[in-house]
Amino acid sequence: MKKKLSVKHLLGIKSLTTEDIELILSTAEQFRDVINRPIKKVPSLRDITIANLFFENSTRTRISFELAEKRLSADTINFSAAQSSVKKGETLIDTVNNILAMKVDMVVMRHPNPGACVFLANHIDAKIVNAGDGAHEHPTQALLDAFSIQSRLGSVRGKKVLIVGDILHSRVALSNIFCLQKLGAEVMVCGPRTLMPRYIGDLGVKVEFDLRKALEWCDVANMLRIQLERQDIKYFPSLREYTMQYGLDMPLLKSIGKEIVIMHPGPINRGVEITSEVADSTQSIILDQVENGVAVRMAVLYLLAGRTDN
Repeated sequence: MKKKLSVKHLLGIKSLTTEDIELILSTAEQFRDVINRPIKKVPSLRDITIANLFFENSTRTRISFELAEKRLSADTINFSAAQSSVKKGETLIDTVNNILAMKVDMVVMRHPNPGACVFLANHIDAKIVNAGDGAHEHPTQALLDAFSIQSRLGSVRGKKVLIVGDILHSRVALSNIFCLQKLGAEVMVCGPRTLMPRYIGDLGVKVEFDLRKALEWCDVANMLRIQLERQDIKYFPSLREYTMQYGLDMPLLKSIGKEIVIMHPGPINRGVEITSEVADSTQSIILDQVENGVAVRMAVLYLLAGRTDN
């Protein structure tokens, strides 16, 4: 297997080759061993400075990246737009140039505008990692989801993966579709017609509007939350009605008659898209996803920094 990524930045899964994805996942396997040791730190990025730029609220992704950076011994700068000069009208490029003037090597950025990371990559020299850009892509989430499926089921190839919920506004759904297909999985999406993008038929996925039928088809069900903060109009009558049609509870799960792996990218709206009983069950790998997120992000940072000595 090759030891180097074909890309300079991680802007989206779409720009990665299957070999890139496999390299990231195999490297993550090694780093998962590292973070389960008594001493969880390695000096791999000791001379690298990484700026975490979050122009949008985030808890899990930001903490996961920070922990990954610390485990690799990198120096980190944490930037939040809410407490910055962005509020005074400073542009994105000015903000980043000021940070780069402090000799930063890598930028991990979350931004509400699709394509913000691509814009940045075209204007600055630092390596860019997309931590989520609007409703476009969230590549490290897709990579950790694929890694979690591989860890539980042995392989992604040939598996039937269902993505349920707000497909229209979800960057997780789009990145997952690209990543799973490149690894040889079959993908189906399920949710209200109003939350299906018009281009969904062009992505080579199956579409199902009946949750029971979709669950009977799949090996893995990834339950997405409703992205209310990105919805400017009402796409369904009420959350209660959504839950009745597309919420996953234990009676429904048990009635399928086979073992399905349950995933969720978080944050969970318990009692809406998934009940606590399902989220906390033995079929759920939601906490594995959180743990695997650190290992996958360590792998991405390590490989983008050009470190291929492990």
